[in-house]
Amino acid sequence: MSNEFINLGSANNDKTDFQLRYISISKYEGDWHSLPHTHQFSELFYVLRGEGVFYIEDEKVSVKTDDLMIINPYVEHTEKTLSNNPMEYIVFGVEGLAFSFIHPDQENPKGYSYYSYGSDKNQFINFAQLMMHEFQDKKPGFEKVCHGLLEVLLVYISRKQNLSVITNSSFQLSKECALAKRYIDINYSKNITLDSLAEITHINKFYLAHSFTECIGQSPINYLTDRRIEACKELLTTSNFSVTQIASSAGFSSQSYFSQIFNKKVGMSPRQYRKLYSNKKELE
Repeated sequence: MSNEFINLGSANNDKTDFQLRYISISKYEGDWHSLPHTHQFSELFYVLRGEGVFYIEDEKVSVKTDDLMIINPYVEHTEKTLSNNPMEYIVFGVEGLAFSFIHPDQENPKGYSYYSYGSDKNQFINFAQLMMHEFQDKKPGFEKVCHGLLEVLLVYISRKQNLSVITNSSFQLSKECALAKRYIDINYSKNITLDSLAEITHINKFYLAHSFTECIGQSPINYLTDRRIEACKELLTTSNFSVTQIASSAGFSSQSYFSQIFNKKVGMSPRQYRKLYSNKKELE
């Protein structure tokens, strides 16, 4: 007799805080009037048939049958259909959830991504249809069934597309905090002040500082410093730039100030960090 035993007791203890907010099928019937807008939740669009265009973050993305579009919270977008080949899609609104879209050739991660499924579409459509039936019938426990199906679907999506699902509180932000955080993430090398962040978000700088600290757990300026330090750590171990060049490229005003802050945050000098972690990478 042969017996194979797989213990899943401690395989994954992650808690999922996200919630399926809605699910619907949209079809163009001559009354498509979508305008640019944002949500505090993520949206997943799966094109069932037809062709269309998404306008996202000042970019134009064409989509067709069996394409999947994922849009993170607070990312402005709208969708249009091609009149000669009307678009029909199923869309999920998921609260408390975001995705990490990281590509080696991208300097700044985007707030969206899209994929073509083609022959791999069956699993997606099957799960989507099951969720639609549960939503429509609303039998006892349908919320738990939909949540479970969504979890499985997200695993398939993340596995297939090599995505990271993020469920932490940093995406439960106000629109202003999300905008400030995203601006820092992209422009950390520039001269950023609390005044400039307040001007970008159009709110009082003292309110912004308080709100940002509550959402992120640290002030905007401390978050900016940490973002710069992380960028410098990467350059110290992957480039031949001098410490002065690295400090300047990340937005620090001087090499001496950078070294002082780095030592305080990391517990060693930039040169010590480079020597230690460059050696480790060589051994790997």
